[in-house]
Amino acid sequence: MPIRIFAGIVALVLVLGYLIPVVLKLKNIPLTGSILVGIAMMLVDLRQSLKAKDD
Repeated sequence: MPIRIFAGIVALVLVLGYLIPVVLKLKNIPLTGSILVGIAMMLVDLRQSLKAKDD
């Protein structure tokens, strides 16, 4: 379980580190919205995988 939490946090930090500079440079509202939706989906997936039983 701790490895899943760690992997999820690392993935979130990497995605944010990659996408935040693009959003700040372009300042495009639809792009920002779609990135926020993608990050929300990523967090939901992480939450569901943490609740799932281990194989």
